[in-house]
Amino acid sequence: MSTSTKLFEPFKLGPLTLPNRLVMAPLTRNRAVPPGMVPSPLAIEYYGQRASAGLLVTEASQVSQQGQGYQDTPGIYSRDQVAGWRKVIQRVHERGGRIFIQIWHVGRVSHTSLQPGGGKPVAPSAIRAKGKTFVGGQFTEISEPRALELSEIPGIIEDFRRGAANALEAGFDGVEIHGANGYLLDQFAKDGSNKRTDAYGGGSENRARLMLEVAKVVAAETGADRTGIRISPVTPANDVSDSNPQPLFDYIVSQLDALKLTYIHVIEGATGGPRDIAPFDYASLRKRFRGAYVANNGYDFALASKVLEAGAADLIAFGKPFISNPDLVERLKRGAPLNEWDKATFYGGGAKGYTDYPTLSETAEAAQ
Repeated sequence: MSTSTKLFEPFKLGPLTLPNRLVMAPLTRNRAVPPGMVPSPLAIEYYGQRASAGLLVTEASQVSQQGQGYQDTPGIYSRDQVAGWRKVIQRVHERGGRIFIQIWHVGRVSHTSLQPGGGKPVAPSAIRAKGKTFVGGQFTEISEPRALELSEIPGIIEDFRRGAANALEAGFDGVEIHGANGYLLDQFAKDGSNKRTDAYGGGSENRARLMLEVAKVVAAETGADRTGIRISPVTPANDVSDSNPQPLFDYIVSQLDALKLTYIHVIEGATGGPRDIAPFDYASLRKRFRGAYVANNGYDFALASKVLEAGAADLIAFGKPFISNPDLVERLKRGAPLNEWDKATFYGGGAKGYTDYPTLSETAEAAQ
């Protein structure tokens, strides 16, 4: 296979020089160690195995206990979590990699068993999401949420700022804010889940306010050139929708550009599903943003190469292929077959389906 594609060319991302344009997308794996939700020792090897990616973005990590929505997801709000992540980062850096942490608050996509004191999950409005979360080793109905009080919102913003500060202390190269897939910031932005009548509800500018305020404080803490954000304009993930997403996200991205963030990570279409689920002009976002555009959803080698060559994106995020192919970069360079992933081991468990997928060299050695 030709390696003349831009996929394997270096790219300057803020102060970092990425050796290629493959991004390992954030992938929830539910293997943090309870009760402290600390990255497990296995995570050290898992991320280290994949350090050849141009950029690694970690699984989403909650900025508070309230922000947790699934069992055994790591956090970035305690000293033990910072220490756990530091070991992961050291391994990635030892192997020449670069790693951002994705920080999130799930909002209403949670269960009372995960919340402080068994309370209700929080949301922009008290509207229960149709969908399931993962608790007790099984998928369970999402709990009924309560609407955040106006007085609570500064605390949410502070949780994100503290998460970013902790990320820097741990040694991360940067931070990606999770503003996508129907989690808290996305819930506020979209009118299907936000029925507020205060400064955080109503028109698109008000609904976008929380996402932009979080982006502003995280960029101030981390440095705008080390801050990215993930958005998903039209995905139906976690039961979110907006009646008019194009002007909403045109506005959001224009404001993110003013903050000079280093990238926007855009899920094109339905997360993990059809790219053409709803009409949307992603080129409009690219025109409004001077930083890097990371394209995500359903990319293979051919589509990634085509989009990069056309200048429609700067970096391409791959998700599930990185789960089963720790050496995905090498495999794509060689045109080698990819390992198939085992969906049954995506969420929870141990090394099986996590750190035991073979590289090309390991496969060749086993065949000898």
